[in-house]
Amino acid sequence: MSQFFQIHPENPQQRLIDKAVDIINGGGVIVYPTDSSYALGCHIGDKAAMERIRTIRQVDAKHNFTLVCRDLSEIASYAKVANSAYRLIKNHTPGPYTFILKATKEVPKRLQNPKRKTIGLRVPDNPIAQALLGTLGEPLMSSTLTLPGDDMPMTDPYDIRDTLEHSLDLIIDGGYCGIEPTTVVELTDDAPVVVRQGLGSAEGFSE
Repeated sequence: MSQFFQIHPENPQQRLIDKAVDIINGGGVIVYPTDSSYALGCHIGDKAAMERIRTIRQVDAKHNFTLVCRDLSEIASYAKVANSAYRLIKNHTPGPYTFILKATKEVPKRLQNPKRKTIGLRVPDNPIAQALLGTLGEPLMSSTLTLPGDDMPMTDPYDIRDTLEHSLDLIIDGGYCGIEPTTVVELTDDAPVVVRQGLGSAEGFSE
C-alpha cells in the first residue's frame, strides 16, 4: 500500500521531500504534481520501476518516457543541444513544454527512441517537482498519469489513492493539477517542429 504525503504546493516541506527522494532511490514508483498534470515518476536507472509504470499505464516498449529535469544545465547533460535550440529552451523553461532532442550517452538506451536515438526532456514550473529534482540531484524518469482507456490524466490525489494505492509506493498530494498535456517541440533539425500543441504557447517556435 502506498504512502500519501500532503505537501504544500508553494512551500514544500523538506522533510517530506527527503522521504520522497528516499522512496525514489529505493526503487519506488511515485505520483507527483507538475505544472501540467500529475505524473508517474521513478529513478532514471531503475528498469524494474520503469516496467511497473508501463504496467500501470498498460503501454508497450515503444512508449516514450520523459526525463524531467531541474534546469537547462541538466538537460544539456542528457541531450545534444545546439545553440539555436539552447536559446529556445532557455526562453521557455521552466514551463509546460517537452523538448525532443538527440540523446547523449548519459541516457540509458531503453529510454531512447530506438531508431532516432532521441529523448524527451522537460523542466516543470512546479515547486514540489523542483524540490524533488533538487534533492534527488538527477532527472526523474516520468510519464503522465493517464490510465488505460482514459483520455485525460487523473487530477485528484484522493481518486489516485483509491485507484492505485496498491500499485504505487508514494502519492504526493500537491493540490489540484491541470489536465492539459505539455506542448511537445522537436529540436533535432535546423527548424523547431511543434509535434503536439498543449498547455504551453507555440509562439516563438515557428520560423
